[in-house]
Amino acid sequence: MDTILNRYESSGKGAKYRSVVGAIRSALEDGALRVEERLPPVRELAWALGITPGTVARAYTVLTDEGVLRAEVGRGTFVASPAGPETPPDILWQQHTAPEETDLVSLFSAKLPDMGQVAMIRDGLRRLADRPAADLLNYPSRAGFASARRAVVRWLEDTPLGPLDQEDIVLSHGGQNGISLVMQAVLRGRRPVVLLEELNYVGFRRAAELLRADVVGVPMDAFGIIPEALEDLVRRHEAQLLCTSPEMHNPTGLFTPLERRQAIAEVARRTGLQVLEDDCYRVGQARELSYRALLPGQSWYVSSISKTITPALRIGFAVAPQERRADLRRVAEHGFFGLARPLADLTEDILSRDETPKIMARVREELGRYIRAAVNVLGTHDLVWRADMPFLWLHLPSGWRAGAFCQAAEAQGVQVRAADEFALRDGFAPHAIRIGINAQVTLASFEAAMERLRRLLENPPEQIAV
Repeated sequence: MDTILNRYESSGKGAKYRSVVGAIRSALEDGALRVEERLPPVRELAWALGITPGTVARAYTVLTDEGVLRAEVGRGTFVASPAGPETPPDILWQQHTAPEETDLVSLFSAKLPDMGQVAMIRDGLRRLADRPAADLLNYPSRAGFASARRAVVRWLEDTPLGPLDQEDIVLSHGGQNGISLVMQAVLRGRRPVVLLEELNYVGFRRAAELLRADVVGVPMDAFGIIPEALEDLVRRHEAQLLCTSPEMHNPTGLFTPLERRQAIAEVARRTGLQVLEDDCYRVGQARELSYRALLPGQSWYVSSISKTITPALRIGFAVAPQERRADLRRVAEHGFFGLARPLADLTEDILSRDETPKIMARVREELGRYIRAAVNVLGTHDLVWRADMPFLWLHLPSGWRAGAFCQAAEAQGVQVRAADEFALRDGFAPHAIRIGINAQVTLASFEAAMERLRRLLENPPEQIAV
């Protein structure tokens, strides 16, 4: 501890984490810190320096990314060897960056832990350097991406999508871009109408608004969209597309069972409605047939690696009905010629590796630890959760409104989302919040955040009507 304290200079100018980095570098240069020596825990060093834990964590992360330090799960952060033997791929997951320990915990959205995917991606990027020169000189082509699309087919082999060929797939810049591509392929006319669940992923609305489409909410119950209400709205508005998330509904976490999906598919079949299924939030096994399997001529499917491996690469894919795949391909080719070739090659590399399923399993397991911690603290309240769901849906007790609760939570250092953010402008929003699972903070910080939320839930503000 004193080794770093004596070298830390807080001038008040520039970023403080750089001063921490400089102190550690100085200690390494003069031999005060040696290889394999363990650095102080983030919170202890922050207290000693009079700065926030997040500042120290960022300094450790910078030096870990440079290979100067090495973080080990459950043990701490150590001075790394200047140059050691290459780590075998099957144990790369043990050397991920230590989770940040901080008093401000953002639970706006799910944040994945690094369980080996960072090392895998870096290795994949190195492999790209050895690709033929022609791949870096010419425009991308659909034929050149065939192997990447075949890798996507293999990655989706456990998803019940019905008959699937690599020609049905278009690689996209994440799931949001996939949604936009499908809408461009489907929507026609000056003011097309898109139907959404009454509580819905805001990306649906943004994509529809960009295409000058009107959005209409469809009533829901505990099993998802109500088929009778759907049919009425389709006919009343001459709607062209329904956007839905039956496996892992964002934000409520509900699951639409097969019988309800069949009823919705029958409405679509009778009315000619196209269906877009967004499956980006599912991190476990699919539990039922997709709409593409139930309604093969009218259903589109979008997913990505954002909730299972990383959102940073913006790798997603849209799947068309087989008779409409030319429409989807045309939209992508006319819009942006397709992904950059290196990104398509990286997609193939990541999805084809033997260690990828293992890393995904570790990510699910680590998320599960955080989910269990949240349920242990908040489980006595009206909480919707699943072991493979990267967020929680919490109905607030009497005395709390969603907006007021979010403000009170942020004042306590915890950021969550109100149900209002997932409702249409003129739609109904319950007094509920969505809590993203942030596995990039320490489990202790996450549990402390849950405790702060629990105290707020149990102490609603007194409000007297005047």
